[in-house]
Amino acid sequence: MQLVSLKHVISSDLRMWALMGVCLFHCVFGQLFDSKLKGASRLICSVPGSPGLPGKPGPSGAPGADGNVGILGRDGRDGRKGEKGEKGVTGLKGRVGPTGKIGGRGQRGPAGKRGPAGGSGEVGSLGPSGRDGEKGQQGQRGPRGTAGTCRCGSLLPKSAFSAGITSSYPAEKTPIKFNKVLFDEGGHYNPLTGKFICAYPGIYYFSYDITLANKHLAIGLVQNGQYRIKTFDANTGNHDVASGSTVTYLNPEDEVWLEIFFHDQNGLFSDPGWTDSLFSGFLLYADTDYLDTLAEDYE
Repeated sequence: MQLVSLKHVISSDLRMWALMGVCLFHCVFGQLFDSKLKGASRLICSVPGSPGLPGKPGPSGAPGADGNVGILGRDGRDGRKGEKGEKGVTGLKGRVGPTGKIGGRGQRGPAGKRGPAGGSGEVGSLGPSGRDGEKGQQGQRGPRGTAGTCRCGSLLPKSAFSAGITSSYPAEKTPIKFNKVLFDEGGHYNPLTGKFICAYPGIYYFSYDITLANKHLAIGLVQNGQYRIKTFDANTGNHDVASGSTVTYLNPEDEVWLEIFFHDQNGLFSDPGWTDSLFSGFLLYADTDYLDTLAEDYE
């Protein structure tokens, strides 16, 4: 509304000044033309007075037609970054959104701390027996014990055996198993293996009396894999008897047995009805140092 009034005032002023210009031009031009006709050289023209006060604005005219849309102006420059505002009040907790899809497997994280030790599990089954270890060195002698009751009779080592066989013609190069035990003081003869195992060190006497039939007999007394004696008996008839004996020193765990030492010379014969083949042995006397050690242990 103010814009329309301003346009009206400017338009009125222009019309007034145009009218004054026309009047001035008419006056001057008329007097010049008149002076030429009369021969007078005077020029009289009135000077317009000062403009009067603006009149009251006229009534608003009808709105003009809308003008054409102008060209869009360029974006203005970004303003300066404002100062950081104060932290707002924490808003209310929103609703839990819907569960998202399972994502891909991420990279393995670092190892966590070791957890508490678990309880003891059940005892497992017994494993197989391991190999026998090497024999250790003899330990130092322990402190002397208190004196005990004298048992001198029990200090005398006893070891003796005699065994027969119930089969004929045994295998060669292997211990002959005299499986019929007649006597075994101390339990040092094993009929399952045919071996005598020494328990007390000392001097031992061994002998054998073998019935042979149909074949010759090549038999030997073996100590720890080495032949102590060998005997060979030729069978001159249907039956014959071979015998042998020896005295030897044995250490604890030494082994003694009989075996056939020549191929196809195994005429050993046995008949439970009327003949036996025997293997015997016994301790003559134990090692004196060993007996002294036993006596000290019993004191």
